[in-house]
Amino acid sequence: RGHPAHALPEHTTPDVLTFLTTFTFDPYALGLIVVAAALYGAGVFFAQRNGVRWPAWPTLAFYVLGLGSYAWIEFGFLGAWSVDLRWAFTTRIAFLLFVVPGLLALGRPVSLARAATSGLSARVLERILRSWPIRMMGNAIFAPIVALIGFCLFLTPFAAALRLDPGWEAAITIGVPVVGLLMVLPVTDSGLLRTSLFITAEFMLAFVELVLDAIPGILLRLNETVLDHAPAITGALPGWFPNPLHDQHLSGDFLWFIAEVADIPVLIILFVRWMHTDKREAKTMDDLTDEQMEQLTQEHLKRFQR
Repeated sequence: RGHPAHALPEHTTPDVLTFLTTFTFDPYALGLIVVAAALYGAGVFFAQRNGVRWPAWPTLAFYVLGLGSYAWIEFGFLGAWSVDLRWAFTTRIAFLLFVVPGLLALGRPVSLARAATSGLSARVLERILRSWPIRMMGNAIFAPIVALIGFCLFLTPFAAALRLDPGWEAAITIGVPVVGLLMVLPVTDSGLLRTSLFITAEFMLAFVELVLDAIPGILLRLNETVLDHAPAITGALPGWFPNPLHDQHLSGDFLWFIAEVADIPVLIILFVRWMHTDKREAKTMDDLTDEQMEQLTQEHLKRFQR
């Protein structure tokens, strides 16, 4: 990616104007934006052809908030300095994994895909959505666990390889937001039914993950040795550029904050899902006749008599 062309003022961190106006070009990010925009546009076209009038708000959210945030991250300061700055690298990955997929999900791509397909393609889509990999990723604790495992790599020398190798750079640009989207969409898809007991278990485990997700950031912040053992950067650097240890500490600060904040939407989604599930189960029970209720009670009691 290379350094931005303009000189930066002497500060411990870049000033707001520099952070907002720094630009770099990433062909991999541009390619992903073009593909995603084309697929969503095709979905809107086929949905309308199927007689479904797709709302303007999800479309606007997908293009402006979702793809817009991805473009800002990849073409802006975080993308420009991702190779040289540890805190820019970790913050970029955290945003690509948590923030961008969440904003893309506001475009309701799963609902759009259902509206755009019919016949055999619709059945294939539903089969994919009900498959065990998608159901596994639809578990609300799957995303925090994946994030925890991934962020623990920042505590090892492998973090330097991820940051400095051009091949890994391209893989991160394309792969991380795709993985994040695959984790977010099943959680936000209301078509996946769960029991209230299962959601309660998810809720409890999500609280545990809320604590565990802070561990990588805390260790990066408190450790007094540089953990990735990356070679020193040569050449002219701006005056605000931190030394390697301070860079690692900033990386831990931002990672800790983002990982904790990112768990809050998961808890909110679980709470909303629990309310809807509880309401659906209550309605199911209310629809039972007295005879059906009696039979259900007897079957339940038999389990304790065995």
